[in-house]
Amino acid sequence: MASSNNRSRKAQLQSFKTEVANSMNVNLKQGYNGDITAREAGSIGGEMVKRMIAYAEQNMSNSDNMMK
Repeated sequence: MASSNNRSRKAQLQSFKTEVANSMNVNLKQGYNGDITAREAGSIGGEMVKRMIAYAEQNMSNSDNMMK
């Protein structure tokens, strides 16, 4: 069961990474992407973190409002 859950989370993260890369006009391929620049790779990772923080902040503020 745990490995199935891990595969699902890995697939979701890959989908999120592809979505972010596409929004930044960086073409990621399935598998190896050693042909993208370090700047592009870093930008994708940075944008992913930025979006995850915004999502967490939004959900934290929603749960704070529910407790009041």
